[in-house]
Amino acid sequence: MSFQIEVEQEFDGRWLAEIPQLPGTLAYGDSADEAVQNVQALGLRVLAYRIEHGEAVPTG
Repeated sequence: MSFQIEVEQEFDGRWLAEIPQLPGTLAYGDSADEAVQNVQALGLRVLAYRIEHGEAVPTG
């Protein structure tokens, strides 16, 4: 399973990463790499929560 990660730099210099297939998965970082790592960790937590609670999981 793989998901697309979108990364962009905000006006204040922070980086924002998002997994569009998982609503609500937005994470900031001081660099693009840090933002990606943060959103990957968040994405895993969201997927685990959905599995534990019998919710639908996107296939990626």
